[in-house]
Amino acid sequence: MSFVALAAVFVTLDAYFIAVVQVLVYAGAVMVLFLFIIMLLDLREEKTRRVRLSAWVGGGLVIGGFVSALVQVISSLPGSGNTKPVVSNPEANDVALVGFTLFKDFNFPFQIIGVLLLVATVGVVLLSRKELK
Repeated sequence: MSFVALAAVFVTLDAYFIAVVQVLVYAGAVMVLFLFIIMLLDLREEKTRRVRLSAWVGGGLVIGGFVSALVQVISSLPGSGNTKPVVSNPEANDVALVGFTLFKDFNFPFQIIGVLLLVATVGVVLLSRKELK
């Protein structure tokens, strides 16, 4: 839900490309992460256990705190005016700005992240191999 909410913020800022990329990239990353976790786990049937009262009380307190914070934030919002945020350059091409910023200002960190992802992928493949007996 947070990815979709952030994409909605980008849509309100007229950054449609970034909104779509936000959802596609992060949804894909989460799916790949779950795939690797399922692949690495050795799933067996789990024993059933009792749920303690303290777990229910703790969960209820967390949910209650979240709901109260949500109500407080929503009640502090200004009226429902049709004010649109000011965009610095609405005629600029969104895709060009993302590419220019990525490869001009963040070229080295982008390359480092690419190498780290490659090393992580190779590590996961090596760790998930089962030894032949």
